[in-house]
Amino acid sequence: MVGYDPGSEGRILSATEVATAGSLSGLVTRAAISPLDVIKIRFQLQIEDLSGHGKYRGILHAARLILKEEGISAFWKGHVPAQLLSVSYGAVQFMSFEALTQTVHTSTTLDSRAPAVHFLCGGLAACSATLAVQPLDTLRTRFAAQGEPKVYRTLRHAVVTMYRTDGASTFYRGLFPTLLAVFPYAGLQFSSYNFLQRIWSWLLPSNYNKRDNLKSLLCGSGAGVISKTVTYPLDLFKKRLQVGGFEQARAAFGEVRTYQGLVDCVCRIQKEEGFRGLFKGLSPSLIKAAVSTGLTFFTYEMVCSMFWSMKQTKDTQSRG
Repeated sequence: MVGYDPGSEGRILSATEVATAGSLSGLVTRAAISPLDVIKIRFQLQIEDLSGHGKYRGILHAARLILKEEGISAFWKGHVPAQLLSVSYGAVQFMSFEALTQTVHTSTTLDSRAPAVHFLCGGLAACSATLAVQPLDTLRTRFAAQGEPKVYRTLRHAVVTMYRTDGASTFYRGLFPTLLAVFPYAGLQFSSYNFLQRIWSWLLPSNYNKRDNLKSLLCGSGAGVISKTVTYPLDLFKKRLQVGGFEQARAAFGEVRTYQGLVDCVCRIQKEEGFRGLFKGLSPSLIKAAVSTGLTFFTYEMVCSMFWSMKQTKDTQSRG
C-alpha cells in the first residue's frame, strides 16, 4: 500500500488520510526509539575513540552511564521537538511520496511500483519533508546533546536563546549534509522496502503472503538497515555541524570541535579520528534504523488499512 498502485483504484486514500497515517507512524516510532537515538547522538558527537578513553565505550556502557548521571528521563531528552519533528516529517514525506508516485504513473510510461521509481520519489519526498522540519531536527539534536546542568530549560527557551545568539540561520545548521544524506537514505528505504516485499512474495509460501503486518515489519526493518549502513557518515557530519556554537554544553563529555563547514568537518574527522570515526555510533544506529523503519512502515500500512476498512464499512452501510 506504500506508493501509488494503479491496480488499486478503489483503495486510493485522500491526502488528509495519508498525512494522518504518516503522522501516526512517526509518533509511534519516535516514542519507541528515542533512547537509542540519544545514545547514537552521544556517540556521534564524541571526538575520542569509542574503544579508548572516551566517555562512552559501548551501547550498554553508555546506557548505564546516562542512567546513572542524568536519570531515566535523559533517554527522552528533546522528546517534544523530536515528536514534533517525527509527526510533521511523517505527514509531509508520505503525502509527497504518494503524490509523486501517482504523478509518475499519470505523466510518464514508467511503472510507478518499480524500485527505481520508489528510490527517486522517496528521495524527493524526504527532501521536501526535511526542508519543512529542519529547525525541529536542530532543536532535537541540541536537547539530546546537552548534559547537566542543562543549557536549555524548555523548548521555548531554546528557540529564543538560539535566535538571539546566532540568528535564524542557526536552525538550519547542517542543512546541506542533511539533504545530501536524506535523498539516498530515504530513496534506499522506499526502494529496499519495495524490493524486499517482492522477494518475500517470491520466496515464501502463499499463506505467509497474507500476513501483511509481519511482512511490513520485517521488510521495513531490512530496508532500514540497508539504507542506514550506506549513508551513515553523512548523518554523522550533520550531527557534528548541528552542535556548532554549542561547545560549552559538550565540555563535560570530552573534547569538542568547531568545524568551518562540511568539507572541514569531513577532513578533520578523517585526520583526527580515522576511517572508523566516520562510523561512530553505527551499532545503536543500525538497531534504531531496524526498529524505526520497521515500525514506520508497519504503522503506516496498518493505519491506511484501517482507513480503507472504515470506508468499506461506510459504503456498505450507505448501500444498505
